Amino acid sequence: MAITAAAVNELRKMTGAGMMDCKKALTEVGGDFEAAIDLLRKKGQKISANRADRDATEGAVIALASDDNTTGVIVRLSCETDFVAKNADFIALAEAIANIALENKPADVDALKALTIDGLPIGERLTEEMGKIGEKIDVSKYAIVNGASVINYIHAGNRIGVLVELSLPVTEDIAAAGKDVAMQIAAMNPVSVDENDIPADVKERELEIGREQARAEGKPEQMIDKIAMGKLNKFYKENTLTKQSFVKDGSMSVEAMLKGIDGGLAVKSFSRIALG
Repeated sequence: MAITAAAVNELRKMTGAGMMDCKKALTEVGGDFEAAIDLLRKKGQKISANRADRDATEGAVIALASDDNTTGVIVRLSCETDFVAKNADFIALAEAIANIALENKPADVDALKALTIDGLPIGERLTEEMGKIGEKIDVSKYAIVNGASVINYIHAGNRIGVLVELSLPVTEDIAAAGKDVAMQIAAMNPVSVDENDIPADVKERELEIGREQARAEGKPEQMIDKIAMGKLNKFYKENTLTKQSFVKDGSMSVEAMLKGIDGGLAVKSFSRIALG
C-alpha cells in the first residue's frame, strides 16, 4: 500500500524517530502504526515516552476524593478548542459534573450522563451547552476508585487527573505520600502498579523485542533469552509504578519510599486520565 506523507509525519510525532525510518517501518508492515512502532523498537530506535498522549484534544480533567478519602472520581470533559477549555464556565461545568459523580458514584459514563444537573440529565445539559458555544462537548472518560484511602491529584492545568488507592487508611503522612505517588503517575505514566498486573501477551511482546534487539547487536544465540529477560526487567523498572525510581529521590524506588512511611503501605491500584 502507498504510505502517505501524513502517515509518516504522524508516526514521527508518535515516536520521535526519523522521517525515513518511519516511512520504511510503515512500508514494511503495510501501514499498521502499532506494528511499525514495534519494528522501530526492534531496530533499536528510541521511542518517545509521550506517545500515549499523541492524540491529545482539549478539555478539562477533574479528579476529586471524598472527605474521608475512601472514594475518588475522575471526569474528563472534552471540547474542541483550547479557547473553550480555558473558559471559567467550562471548567466550572466540569467540576460540577465531577462533584455529582462523587456524590452519586455512577458505574460508568452512561450512568453519569443520566444523572441530573440544573434540572436536566447531564447528557441533555451538554447538548444545550454545545448549542451555545458551537463545538462538541462530551464526558469522554470517567473513573471511580474505592479503597482504604484514595488520594486525588490534578496536574498541568486540568490536563491530567490521577487517583491512587493505598492499602492503609489515610493519615497526614499517608496523604502526603499518596500525593507524591499521584504526581509520579501523572509525570511518568506507568503501565501498571507492578509486573504482576502486566498481561502475559505484553510480557512476551517485550521479550520478543528484546530478543530481536540482541540478535541485531550480534549477541550469541545462547545468550539471547538471558539478554531479553534483562531487557524485560528494565521495562518493569521504567514502566511499572512501584519499580520506577521515585521522582523526588532517584536513590529509591516508589515501593521503597512507601515502605519508609509504613511497612504495610502499598499502592493497590491507580487511575490516570489525560486529555486525548
